[in-house]
Amino acid sequence: MKYLLLGLMAFSFVGAADARQPSETVLPAGWTTKTPRAEIAPEFAYIAKGGLSGQGSLTISADNQEGLFGWFEKTFEIKGGQYYRFSVLQRTRGVKLPRRTAVVRILWRDANGNKVQHNEPTPASYATGTLPPAEPEYPAIVRDLPNGWREVAGIYRVPDKATHGIVELYYRWEARGKVEWCDVLLEPSTAPDPRTVKLATVHFKPIEGKTNLEKCQLFEPLIASAAKQGADIIVLPETLTYYHRGLKYADCAESIPGESTDYFGALAKKYDLYIVAGLLERDGRLIYNVATLISPEGKMTGKYRKVTLPRGEIEGGITPGDEYPVFETRFGKVGMMICYDGFFPEVARELSNNGAEVICWPVWGCNPMLGAARACENHVFVISSTYTDVERNWMITAVYGRDGQVLTSAKKFGEVVITEVDLNRPLHWTSLGDFKAQLNSHRPVVNGR
Repeated sequence: MKYLLLGLMAFSFVGAADARQPSETVLPAGWTTKTPRAEIAPEFAYIAKGGLSGQGSLTISADNQEGLFGWFEKTFEIKGGQYYRFSVLQRTRGVKLPRRTAVVRILWRDANGNKVQHNEPTPASYATGTLPPAEPEYPAIVRDLPNGWREVAGIYRVPDKATHGIVELYYRWEARGKVEWCDVLLEPSTAPDPRTVKLATVHFKPIEGKTNLEKCQLFEPLIASAAKQGADIIVLPETLTYYHRGLKYADCAESIPGESTDYFGALAKKYDLYIVAGLLERDGRLIYNVATLISPEGKMTGKYRKVTLPRGEIEGGITPGDEYPVFETRFGKVGMMICYDGFFPEVARELSNNGAEVICWPVWGCNPMLGAARACENHVFVISSTYTDVERNWMITAVYGRDGQVLTSAKKFGEVVITEVDLNRPLHWTSLGDFKAQLNSHRPVVNGR
């Protein structure tokens, strides 16, 4: 097992010629300092009694200059074709954007220091049958620890021809900040368990029914069908109690939780699955277009209030929401958006920023390319349920993959479609690798965050 615990090994200084650090600094064995250019090098240091446990830490800090950029680097011996777990503890001080400033990368290299091929073809390389180069890995923050420390970690299958893993601990661009690192590990591991989930949606117009409850009852056969096929979650359409009644929004609005969510709660418990239902909520004087998430325990796990409103809803007295909640389920993190939200990248991006792995999308109608874009640009699964006729060549009832491709779609009304995905299996792109893992550190700064 090849690993490093700072403070437990003999120390020797191996400094990069173009990196700025105090002359008296001694680094743990094998660690070097790097920077693209000496003129933008930050300050590197080793604190013998630093770290969460006081066994030593590496630090990078910046003075008042913007744009300083550098990293600690160490090469570990590894065995190709095996799984390895990486972890490091990180703490930032005076850093406004840790997601962009304090970043970890792992590079896979052969015995000669060259790039190696990935284990599997990417979508772009299937046609040629060739394997793409293995791109850098970007471990993510997995938990918070005492005194401001956080663990950054990930489990990876090493490319077959790799013999070395290069760990890079970055400080990037911000002035007047500091990042501290300790307890670096890169050690053999078992493969992560798959996290398979069956995603289902319905293509259905609830034409019958004169009350909210009667509209809801129309969906039980579809929910039962999805459950019979093993669905973990099913998405129902937008404002389903309002559809084809000729009433105003306020006439169909109800308390949430209320009669409709209670009914769907009973079905969710009966069929042991999550249900996403589009409803209208009354909260005092205000009316909201909402998506509700009902758990297999029969409880309302959460709701989302539609943020972007089209003209008809504005004129009809609907009030927009202003939050982007994401909810923990037994299979992963779920967010919701509604219809017109899909026309704008901000809603799905905020849900993705908040951790959504699956976005459920009750949608009256929309351009299906926008559904693909929302899935692709955030590398999330998107599940749509629409009232649009397939013959119109417009919005579809479908499950979009993380690359924006349609995994399954309905062909006729009354149909339930379902597909199984593995939330733990990364999607690798040619030239980018695991794009989802890079999103947080690469996305632009908007409104200071």
